[in-house]
Amino acid sequence: MDYQDYVKMGLEGEGRLKLILCGSVEEEKDGKTGVVSVVFATEEKELAREKLQELLEESPENYYMVYSVPLDTDLTELAHYPSIEITREDLQ
Repeated sequence: MDYQDYVKMGLEGEGRLKLILCGSVEEEKDGKTGVVSVVFATEEKELAREKLQELLEESPENYYMVYSVPLDTDLTELAHYPSIEITREDLQ
């Protein structure tokens, strides 16, 4: 699967809450720090699509992903739950 496949899965998923996460690597005095943050939440699929596009245009150096999240659920039990991997290579 490629990036667009994952975005489609996040937007089209059955979970009514759409979360957009941002992964970034920030330069620190002592090195680099990987940061993953939730940057947007909505129940409206089209609003999530628009916001994702806006974020990608504003900060293309960051990595964004959208997830469809059911409420009242242990998210770690889902096949694809909200997370972004930041590798050691990203921090070098």
